[in-house]
Amino acid sequence: MQILVTGKHFDVTQATHQHITEKLKRLGRYMDDSASAHVVLQLEKTRCLAEGTITAKGTRLHASAETKDMYSAIDSMAIKIERQVLKHKNKISSHHRDEDALKIKEET
Repeated sequence: MQILVTGKHFDVTQATHQHITEKLKRLGRYMDDSASAHVVLQLEKTRCLAEGTITAKGTRLHASAETKDMYSAIDSMAIKIERQVLKHKNKISSHHRDEDALKIKEET
C-alpha cells in the first residue's frame, strides 16, 4: 500500500511518518497492493487534526480525528479507518455468501 503524508502548518518528521506507516500497515492484510492512503496532518492553535483517505478498487474510505496531541489524533484516525475497512470487507464477503444461499434455497 502506498502511503502519502501531507502536513498543513505542520512539519512531517521521519518519526511521524514512520508512526503513520506502522498504524496503516495493518490494513495491508485487508486491501490489495494497488490501494493507496493519503493522510493530512493539520496543526492549529489548540487542536491537531488527522484526516485519512484510503482508495482501493473504486472504494474510498475517509476518517478524521481531532485531539490536542498529534500522535493521539493519528491513532484515533487509524482506529476509525480500520473499523471502516473491516466493515467494508465484511459487506463484500457477506454479499457473496448471501447470493450463494439464495441459489440453494431456489433449488429446493
